[in-house]
Amino acid sequence: MTTSIPQRTSDSRSNQFFRPQIATIVLLGVVVLAGAIVAAWFAGQGTISRIFYQLNELQDHPPLWLAVPMVAGEYLLVPTVILFLIVLLVMKASPQPRPWSRFVVVGILLALTFRYLLWRSLSTLNMSTPLNGVFSIALFFLEMIMLTNTTIQLFLMLKVRDRRREADWLAMDVLEGRFTPSVDIMVPTYNEPLFILRRTIIGCQALDYPYKTVYLLDDTHRPEVEALADELGCAYIARSDNTYAKAGNLNNALRQTQGDLIVVFDADFVPTTNFLTRTVGFFQDPQVALIQTPQSFYNPDPIAFNLGLEDILTPEEEVFYRQIQMIRDGAGSVICAGTSFVVRRSALESTGGFFTDSLSEDYFTGIRLSAQGYRLVYLNEKLSAGLAAENIAAHALQRIRWARGTLQAFFINANPLTIRGLNLVQRLAHLEGLLNWFTNISRVGFLLMPLAYSFLGVIPFRATAAEFLYFFLPYYLVHLSVFSWLNYRSRSALLSDIYPLVLCIPLAITVVQAMLSPFAKGFKVTPKGTASDRYSFNWRLAWPLLVLFVLTAISLWVNVGMCMINGAWAENIPSDVAGQSKGIGLGWIWSSYNLIMLGIALLILLDVPRPSPYQWFDLRRMIKLRLMTETGTSDLVFWGVTTMISEIGAEIALTQADFPQILDGETIPVRLEVLENQLFLQGKAIQTGLAGDFPTVRVMFEHLDLIQQRQLTEMLFCRPGQWKNRHTPGELQSLFLLFRALLRPRVLFDRNADVSRVSVAQV
Repeated sequence: MTTSIPQRTSDSRSNQFFRPQIATIVLLGVVVLAGAIVAAWFAGQGTISRIFYQLNELQDHPPLWLAVPMVAGEYLLVPTVILFLIVLLVMKASPQPRPWSRFVVVGILLALTFRYLLWRSLSTLNMSTPLNGVFSIALFFLEMIMLTNTTIQLFLMLKVRDRRREADWLAMDVLEGRFTPSVDIMVPTYNEPLFILRRTIIGCQALDYPYKTVYLLDDTHRPEVEALADELGCAYIARSDNTYAKAGNLNNALRQTQGDLIVVFDADFVPTTNFLTRTVGFFQDPQVALIQTPQSFYNPDPIAFNLGLEDILTPEEEVFYRQIQMIRDGAGSVICAGTSFVVRRSALESTGGFFTDSLSEDYFTGIRLSAQGYRLVYLNEKLSAGLAAENIAAHALQRIRWARGTLQAFFINANPLTIRGLNLVQRLAHLEGLLNWFTNISRVGFLLMPLAYSFLGVIPFRATAAEFLYFFLPYYLVHLSVFSWLNYRSRSALLSDIYPLVLCIPLAITVVQAMLSPFAKGFKVTPKGTASDRYSFNWRLAWPLLVLFVLTAISLWVNVGMCMINGAWAENIPSDVAGQSKGIGLGWIWSSYNLIMLGIALLILLDVPRPSPYQWFDLRRMIKLRLMTETGTSDLVFWGVTTMISEIGAEIALTQADFPQILDGETIPVRLEVLENQLFLQGKAIQTGLAGDFPTVRVMFEHLDLIQQRQLTEMLFCRPGQWKNRHTPGELQSLFLLFRALLRPRVLFDRNADVSRVSVAQV
């Protein structure tokens, strides 16, 4: 029996073609209208000029309740100190956010945000001249995009869902056989290397659940992939074309399978053995259509790796999966992330299968399920791990595809802001996700704005030191102090600025392109399983940042000079000039910060060598090592513990010091036994060394049969609970790490490091 997936009709195609034009015309209309107002202002058009003159008067004379108290400077710090102590006490009493502590902290943040917004909009804009006014309003608009995004997040944080305890008792029904629906596990592939596919299929077959079928969905018709499926004993499905990319591949398999539930893993994601027992139980509720689990990674992302902070920085996605998805669950707007999720077949079929009108088929598939009244839930347990992008170019390709695919929401029928069936809170949550991509435009504006201080002589932001102390400092310091606490120590505020800065320019360009021509580019798969043996600098991504770095350095020099001149002549500055100089000290501070961040971003664009596509894990296992001779096994036995292990070899710290010395180019045949796993392997010892006081030996495996491959893969990738959450450093330590990365770049000080020894697995 096969299932029929409805196809798009000609009406839907014409509707999709019509809607982008309407959205684009509206967008261009807003831009043209704003441009006309600016042009009229510069031309001195009477009505427009009078309006902005009156607005400037209001900025110069804000309401009395926005005035800074007439007290000594140190007393202006009292609100900051009091609020800072309150949030410190709350975080001390509640090391992890709880409903009461989250409500107190978020309430304080929302109040400070509203207070800051009033001050920012009624007192700090400079519209004394058209040039100043244009930059001042532009800066305010860019800041409001960021502020709106943050405020929506804070509002949604008032309700957070953590379903781990719920999973505990639901899993009992699965383990004890009271709820055992059939499961089809689908692994779509497009040009991924065979060694990556092998470990994924082996991991899926090792799942502790008897009622499952594993399908390898090949979109490239490779004979070697079909042979791999035959070797491993999984089902193989191919199709005649690649229409609709991944979504089309999944829909093709959906028509040829019958399982009650469908699990999707990307080709590089390997599940732990308890993935199904922890997730299937949720489907006892007939309203649950999909359960999403976090994406974890067994290799460091290129940003952390290129900075030499791979053992310290958490992956970029950590904040999303440890904070944002739980917020989304509380709002009923969980995002389907494309891998490591389970979906109910009947619900998926009722909405037409996997969505095909966008690059982000996963995101809009989830939206359509929600719009039909189904529930999407999120289980915050790391039950699988995959490959993060292995160089900065692949990282950029992936993010640009996500941005374009998500922003296609404005041009399709599955737009979460307009589709029928979602409530106001769900729409608000999706609006936050859409706005997040527009913040890249704001980040580019923040990089450019200090240049206006220096080269155009404009003052887009006016504030005295007293106003900063009274209005800005409480808002900024409290946000900074609770940022990491609210995201469960997944990322500090300072480190969170680095990740988006690297790609803010290409992402900002993508946002504009997507709003003007959303369907101009097709689906591009992120390359995986790559290796390199040399440093390489990504000039394509770097040249805009290099230009900004040079201009910002000049800007810093000019701004410092302007501050020194204004400081020396402060007593002689006329009152009208003093009004223009209000806030000029911000220029050099802003330029300094941008210069440091741009320097770190340029270091990130220098890809560090990754000589091997295989990952080495920090995993301790007792080893019995026996030397081999030409005639067979010898009597020489050594005992030790692995310090690193991978699919191709292991490094072992020995308890005896009499292991034969191995010279360059020599090898010694060995047989080793991993005692805890009863795994027997053959290989060659290729080098010896020291790890502290213990001699070490590096062994490369040889002649692994399928049983050995399964045992080794399950040991490395499939152990329940092995993918741990790491805590990010605090703000001060993060600042130190950023300066260390800047002043001690990896390319100069770690060139001789064995960069193939990447250790990210948590034991």
